[in-house]
Amino acid sequence: MISISLITHNAHKRAALILKCFHTRDQQTLKLAFCTYVRPLLEFASQISSPGYRYLIESIEKVQRRFTKQIPGLRHILYQERLKRVNISSLELRRLHSDLILCFKIVFGYVDVRYDDYFEFHCESATRGHSFKLRKRQCSVNSRSNFFTERIVNLWNTYRRIL
Repeated sequence: MISISLITHNAHKRAALILKCFHTRDQQTLKLAFCTYVRPLLEFASQISSPGYRYLIESIEKVQRRFTKQIPGLRHILYQERLKRVNISSLELRRLHSDLILCFKIVFGYVDVRYDDYFEFHCESATRGHSFKLRKRQCSVNSRSNFFTERIVNLWNTYRRIL
């Protein structure tokens, strides 16, 4: 398994190459280059290798933070404001979004995986939210709580708009 530090190291190198090789400093061009060449490195198999510790999440986010800082006119602006101006979302939010999409595909049978191998429906009737709530299995090991099937349940159950 490739470590997150190696992934972020390669992503930093690729982002630096984009800034070095592209003579233009147009925001849209740099954004497109970043989204095409760097972001796939950071998002590959994110459902499996999503970091659970804050320092790992920050190290992944640091790649995008550093790159957006190099775009002209955005250097002295806060990171969240830079993301709004360039019209991209944070990598952490994108990981959560892809987790929800995969959960949806598993629950509703859009992938060739049996949902009951991974999830268990909550049998009680829901008065709020949706009727496809999942039961969180009990885990005694802390590392297990960072698995896809464990970390997505709370987010899935709080999401209100399904179908």
